Amino acid sequence: MTTSTVTVPAAATARKRTGTPDPRRVRLRGRLAQWGFVAPAVLFMLLFFGYPLVRNVVMSFQHYTPKTFFTGDAPFNGVDNWSKVFQDALFGKALWHTMLFTAGSLLGQFCIGLALAVFFHRRFPLGGVLRSLILLPWLVPMVVSGVVWRRMLDQDTGVLNSFLGALGLGGHTPWLTSPGMALLSAVLVNIWIGIPFNMVILYGGLQEIPTELYEAASLDGASAWRTFRSITLPMLRPVITVVLVLGFMSTVKILDLILALTDGGPADATQTLGTLTYQQSFVQLDFGAGAVVGNVLILISAVFAVFYLRANRTEGK
Repeated sequence: MTTSTVTVPAAATARKRTGTPDPRRVRLRGRLAQWGFVAPAVLFMLLFFGYPLVRNVVMSFQHYTPKTFFTGDAPFNGVDNWSKVFQDALFGKALWHTMLFTAGSLLGQFCIGLALAVFFHRRFPLGGVLRSLILLPWLVPMVVSGVVWRRMLDQDTGVLNSFLGALGLGGHTPWLTSPGMALLSAVLVNIWIGIPFNMVILYGGLQEIPTELYEAASLDGASAWRTFRSITLPMLRPVITVVLVLGFMSTVKILDLILALTDGGPADATQTLGTLTYQQSFVQLDFGAGAVVGNVLILISAVFAVFYLRANRTEGK
């Protein structure tokens, strides 16, 4: 006991004499520095993501009306909002439209974007200029693109119908006014908007593939399709995953494009979960029901994110 009580002060005195810092204080300062760098990001996430998420979940269990903004009175009503939304036939239609819109958009954007990326991977005159021009749809605000395409797809005065009429192909197609055509038209417009993003990301991934692999495949006599299937696609797999995840996150919650094109019509033919949330909250002023639909969107995104993380973990192993 005597030795231990004398040794510790002696070690501390020796550190003071030699100027050696205390390891415990060094570790403490290191941890404080780490938290100092992380704290702003954590605070930002809590304020701008955590609080709105929790508030939206709570609101879905409340009778929240415009009067609540003045009185602050929003009584809990259990699962009334949830049962009301799930029993509404429009919710099922909006969910189905969201699935069709997301799947069609992702498939079209990815396939055309990949084809253009492979095409521009080969150098040719004015290739850089053409790549820059293709980026224009991505740079234009979504609302502006929607308004322009709404004019172009007008049944009576639209450019597209005028062009088809000049070719003798009819020219009276109700692109946005027919329940059977409106959703398809919205998908095609969204594909046009999303192609540049897919092309740029996939083109960057192609630039990272070693040229030696293609040279070896050429020496082995592999065809272009075999080279694409055995070299290009496997090497692009991480980039493809990123493109599809980002595309899914931006497409499943789309709102502004649908509002600019059809406003959810005609006859709710283009009503999606994003537009339904807007209609419930800011048109019908039923904020509780709007919060329910918003929570469903968040849940869908979370499930997709879990599958994405598991796939990446399995691929890493």
